[in-house]
Amino acid sequence: MKSKYETDVALITVTTTEFRAVTHFHEWKAKTFPSDEQIYDTATFERDGKQYSLVHAKASEMGMTAATALTMKLIYTFRPRYIIMVGIAAGVVQSEYEEQMYGDVIIPDVVWNYSAGKFVSPEKANIVYGNLGFLPRSSSEGIPEQILPYLRQAAESPDAPGHVYIGPMACGSTVVASRELIEKQIYTQYRHTAGLDMESYAVVYAANHASDPKPIPIIVKSVCDFADYEKSDDYQRFAAYSSCEFAKYLYEKILPLED
Repeated sequence: MKSKYETDVALITVTTTEFRAVTHFHEWKAKTFPSDEQIYDTATFERDGKQYSLVHAKASEMGMTAATALTMKLIYTFRPRYIIMVGIAAGVVQSEYEEQMYGDVIIPDVVWNYSAGKFVSPEKANIVYGNLGFLPRSSSEGIPEQILPYLRQAAESPDAPGHVYIGPMACGSTVVASRELIEKQIYTQYRHTAGLDMESYAVVYAANHASDPKPIPIIVKSVCDFADYEKSDDYQRFAAYSSCEFAKYLYEKILPLED
């Protein structure tokens, strides 16, 4: 069993748009292994005159299952100090707390699975969709406490590339374009939820439950839509780029890279 970190930062993407955004920020070299069909991209970055290592991999499909599998492979193959998921998400902060715009960055301090629960008859549930009731059994995973001050420092820095909101992120197994679901299933459980995606919970769960040395999981997602009837792909490229830009700022300027 490996006992020390061997890579400084691992990046995870899911969609082709996110993958293309990551490729703009470094000179990558593809790396493969005979027993693994996954393609990994490796690179280096410089900080204070020292070289640090990067690895990036794209999940084979959307959703928590593929994200969990890829996260575990990255952890056991490369032993990264940080594992950062970058990409796009829906912005769902309520207007009385914050006004979100396309490209705004969301960094969750906790991620939670809103889709876990039990479907029952409507009279047995508080969440009702027509003739169907839902009893939520949500579970959550926190970002490790020791790294939260650095995330807040980055979010508040005048040098940060873009506006950042720190708050809970909801994660589920389907694409959402319904404010009814947001109102009934998201706000009733975590009222201050900032974002909605399909993979973040899996990445944080896998990292938090890996063997030592555990990587520190960080989610950096940018708003590409608002999970409503106007949902479209128009701002995905912009959001993917802003997410990657902020992640790069984190590991090149803010995050501690030494023991």
